[in-house]
This record gives sequence, structure tokens and C-alpha cells, in this order.
Amino acid sequence: MASFAGFANIGKVPELRKRVLFTLVMLAVYRIGVFVTIPGVDRSVMQQVVSKGGGLLGVFNLFSGGALSNMSIFALGIMPYVSASIILQLLTMVFKPLDELRKEGESGMRKINQYTRYGTIALSLVQSFSMALTVEGASNGDLASAHVGSVVTDPSHPWMFRFMTCLTLTTGTAFIMWVGEQITERGIGNGISLLIFAGIVVDIPSGIMRYFETHKGNIQPLNLAAVGFIILVTVATIVFFERAQRRIPIYYARRTVGRRIYGGQTAHLPLRVNTGGTIPPIFAMSLLGFPATLSNFHIPGMSSLQAMLNRGDWLFNFFYVVLIVFFCYFYTAVTFQPVDVADNLKKQQAFIPTIRQGKQTADYIDKVLTRITLGGAVYVAAVCVVPTIITEAFHVPFRMGGTSLMIIVGVALDTVSQIEAHLLTRNYEGLSGGGGRTTRIRGRRDFG
Repeated sequence: MASFAGFANIGKVPELRKRVLFTLVMLAVYRIGVFVTIPGVDRSVMQQVVSKGGGLLGVFNLFSGGALSNMSIFALGIMPYVSASIILQLLTMVFKPLDELRKEGESGMRKINQYTRYGTIALSLVQSFSMALTVEGASNGDLASAHVGSVVTDPSHPWMFRFMTCLTLTTGTAFIMWVGEQITERGIGNGISLLIFAGIVVDIPSGIMRYFETHKGNIQPLNLAAVGFIILVTVATIVFFERAQRRIPIYYARRTVGRRIYGGQTAHLPLRVNTGGTIPPIFAMSLLGFPATLSNFHIPGMSSLQAMLNRGDWLFNFFYVVLIVFFCYFYTAVTFQPVDVADNLKKQQAFIPTIRQGKQTADYIDKVLTRITLGGAVYVAAVCVVPTIITEAFHVPFRMGGTSLMIIVGVALDTVSQIEAHLLTRNYEGLSGGGGRTTRIRGRRDFG
């Protein structure tokens, strides 16, 4: 565990201090925007609609940090950007020009990122128009359990409301995207993940207060103990697998340069069990929201699918698990190229014992990676679904879910690791303290 004394070292590094402060300021700006309601909406009525709707409405409201229930300028959250990233990454695998751009390195990735931004704006326009239609439907009583009043304050000018909704929500999403990119570039941690992290964390205190207010005078200690046990087991599982890795031994051949002999050393090629981190569940949740968008455009079958997914029962969990497993493999295939790794090892005159250089090395790495990704995919799916199933089966008041816990713990681990890396490069103690000696957070556990 990181000690408070370790955090004091952050202030000793000017660059790191600036990065941390910049990140906190950007997150504060994001949180302020969550409470800025778009024109023409009654926020109090919208909050009742979201609270009674449940299902995916509740999940997306949680991921947006309450922006959806406030119908704020950030109501779409960062999901359009996530969806655009999915589409672009899929296209890089099937569309040759994009694949060639990816292989160009940093310049190619800048162009792909630019296309992702354009895609985000396009998706935001579609989803914001769908959101306007959804809000109008709630005002007309079309949503289940939404008979709590009119969300739209002036329904006599529907097209003006739709235009303003599209303009404000698209602008809000573009601003969130910019904030996330600025945090990644000038702050600490992954900006997009931190925005989702912040949205989930800020709901924890209010969730606890709502539980005690609802069960005032009828607090059941066994239920609270069960919640604590589920949280501890889930967090321990997440930490174990997020730090786990499969280390492939690497041997560097000896070579003579002049009178000096280089090489003859051994190292390891670390392969993470969960290469995708928190990306697969975020991608999966983003895709599960598409039927709600498409149903507003009267696409056949989408309304029925949306109704089934909104129930949050076994069908939702089934699609959720399938998408998580798919994105675990997909994200690993996009971000880790065994052929490139094998070529780099060959150039460095390094090899895996008993494995020939070149194609056999690439095949061996791909085989190992495929096996451990299966374990990682099962772990991610289990953490995201099993706690929710348990709490519903035994009526335990645990509303965050495994997905939220995984995002919180995963993002926290990655951010702390980046902070510690900055400290260690400047010869300061890590966040774990150590009484004057250089220490660091325990590395990923060897798995396999």
C-alpha cells in the first residue's frame, strides 16, 4: 500500500507537481460541467426519469458521473469517443490504407487520432439527436415509469429543442474529449479513463447516503458485512490479475565489437494477463448502448432489443460477457504485434531458448499470448458480471457492480504506477515509502 509519506515526494518534483495539479484542475472543470443543464430541460424531472428507468440508463448515468440525470452539456459523456475509437480500430484491421497509417508510427497515429475526433463529432450528432427524441418521449410518457412530468419545458417548438440539444451535447462531448487528451498529454494517467473513474468515484458517497436514508432504522449488519466481503474479494481479484504477467525468458547472444564483448545476458519479455486493462468493459458497455440510439430512428428490432437490455437480466449479462471476451482478444491483437516483437528480437540478436528466430518466435509468442488472454478475458467477464449476479440473487445492497470496481482499481493502479515512475526516474522514493531507500510498488505477479 502506498503511504502518505510517499505521496509527499510528489511535491519535490516540479514537473510531476504541475502534472498532478493540472489533472486535478481538469477533473474539477469536468465536474462543474456535469451540473450545467442544457436549455429547455427540467433537471428535477429528468432525475426522476433516470432513477426510475434503471437498467442501462442507470449504468450510463453512473459512467457519466450523474451528467445524464442532470441532462447536462456532458450527458453523452465520453462514450462517443470510445465508440469512434472502436470503429477506427476495427477499420485498421480490414481497411488497408488505415493499416498502413498505423504502421507509419507516430505520424500515422496522429492522423488516425484526427479521424477518431471527426468520428466522435459525427457520432455525437447522431446520439444527441437520439437523446433529444428520447427526452421528448419521456415527456410524452413513452418511457416506462417515466410518468413524472414533462422533461422538456417548452414542447411547442420540438425542432428548436432538438437543434439546441444537438449543439450543446456535441460541443460538450468535444470539450470532454479535449480535456481527456490534455490530461493524457500534460497531466498524469490516461485522460479518458480518469474521466470515467472520476464519474464513478463521486457517486460513491451519495450512494452510501441514499442507502442509509432508504433503510433508516432498518440497517441489517449481515447485509453490510456481505457488501464489504464482496468488495474485498473483488478488489483483491482485480489487483492480483492486473499485476499478473507471463514472463518469457530472452537470451542475448554474445557478439564482439572491437575488443569488447557484448551480450550473453538474460532478460524477460513480460506479457500481461489482461493486456486490455479496463478498455474491454468500457467498449462493451458503449456498444450495448447502440440499440437505444438506433431505436429512436425506428430501425426494425432495435426497440425490442433495447427493452430486453434495459431489464439488466441474463440476456444483458450474456451479451456483456460475449463483448468483453471479444474486446479482450481484439484489443490485444491491435496493440501487441508478435511479428514486430520477433523482428525486433532478431535485430537485437536475442532469442527465446529452444525457439528459432523469426516466424517460429512470432508463432510461439502469439500462442502464449492467446492462452493468457483467455484467462484474462474470463477474469474480466467474471469480475464485471458475477458480483452483480450475487447481489441480485441474495438481495445485497451493492449497486456499484464489478465493472465500476474494476475501472476504479485498474485506473488507480495505472495512475499510481505513472506517478511512481516519475519519482523513481529522479531518484526519489516510490509511493510505498521505504525509509530513505529507493523502493517501488510491487511489480506484476508472474502468471504461468
